[in-house]
Amino acid sequence: MDDADDTAGTLTAATAGDPATGLRAVRSLRVLADRLETLQVGRARELGWSWQDIAEALGVSRQAVHQKHHRRTP
Repeated sequence: MDDADDTAGTLTAATAGDPATGLRAVRSLRVLADRLETLQVGRARELGWSWQDIAEALGVSRQAVHQKHHRRTP
């Protein structure tokens, strides 16, 4: 099973009738989103993006994105 299948399975589980299954899927999606955000913020910083540029792209404040990621990125 590849990553696309895993994601599709998680999305299906998130809409399941069983709340326990759905909530576990929501947690998995949050973990995935956090990993992708960290990866992309790091890449943006490597390419010279400012914290303000990143914040605007994410729809959050500059302070919020800086506080969350400044220790993890160059």
